[in-house]
Amino acid sequence: MRHLGGSIRRPGFSLANETHGRGPRARDTMKEAMTTAKTYTPEDLSRLSADLEESSPPDILRWAVDEFFPDLTLACSFGGPSGMVLVDMISKIEPRVEVFYVDTDFLFPETYATRDRVAERYGVNAVGYKPLLAPEEQAVKYGDQLWLTNPDLCCGLRKVEPNRRALKGKRAWISGLRRDQATTRRDTPIVQWVNQLDIIKVNPLVNWTEGDVWAYVLKHDVPYNPLHDQSYPSVGCTYCTKPVKDGEDLRAGRWQGLDKTECGIHLDGPVPLARGEEIIG
Repeated sequence: MRHLGGSIRRPGFSLANETHGRGPRARDTMKEAMTTAKTYTPEDLSRLSADLEESSPPDILRWAVDEFFPDLTLACSFGGPSGMVLVDMISKIEPRVEVFYVDTDFLFPETYATRDRVAERYGVNAVGYKPLLAPEEQAVKYGDQLWLTNPDLCCGLRKVEPNRRALKGKRAWISGLRRDQATTRRDTPIVQWVNQLDIIKVNPLVNWTEGDVWAYVLKHDVPYNPLHDQSYPSVGCTYCTKPVKDGEDLRAGRWQGLDKTECGIHLDGPVPLARGEEIIG
C-alpha cells in the first residue's frame, strides 16, 4: 500500500550528509554555517530557558529556527495532539524543517492515517525511522511478547534506538513535551541539553495544558488522531495502549498494569541495541 505521508529511513542511512537537490554552492554555504554555528554551555541553555518562559510557542519555534535551521528536526508521533500543534505552527514559520516519527511496526492504522492527512494538509513528507529488528527477528532473539516480558527493552529497541538514529547529525530537536503530561515531566525546561544524544532539545509547549492544546487544534482545524475521540488521550503502540476512563491520568492507558510511565525517549540514559548486548551512552 502506498503511504502518502512519509519515507522510511533504514539503518545505515546518514542524515548528516543528505543534500538532495542542492548544488555545490548551497552545500558550501551549509558547511560554512555548520563550522560557524554558535555553541551553548549548560549555563547558557538554563538562562535561555528562563528567558523564554514568558514566550509563546510560536515565538520559541521562531527562535529555534533562527538558531538551528537547517540542523533542526521536529518529532511528531501522530499519536498525540501536541505534535500536531507543533507541525501546524512550524508549517507557518519554516515549512522546510524536517518532521520525523518512529515507526515501531506496532502503530495503530489510525496513526498512519493521521500521518497521511498531515501530508495532504501541509505537504509534510515525514521521515519514518524503523527499528533494527523486524518484529519476527525480535521474537526469535528475545522471545514472544517482549512488550510484556521486558517492556523497557522493547521500547529501547523499537523506539529509543530509532529515535537516536533520527537525531544523528542534528543540532536541535523540537519535542511536544508538556509539564502537565506526567509527574516525570513537571520540571521539563523549555530548552535543555541531552547528554546521551549530544543535542539541544526545545520544548515549546511545556507551559501549555491539555486544554490549551485542544483549544488550538479546534481553532485552527488541526488534524488529529481519531483515536482521541475513542477515549485514547495518548496513543502509542497497539500492544501497550488502552483507552482510559473518565478522571484517569492522561497517560493511564500506556503500559497498563506495568510499573512503567515512559518509553525512554525523553530519559537521558543508556540505549540497548538490538544486534548485540552493548549499551550506547
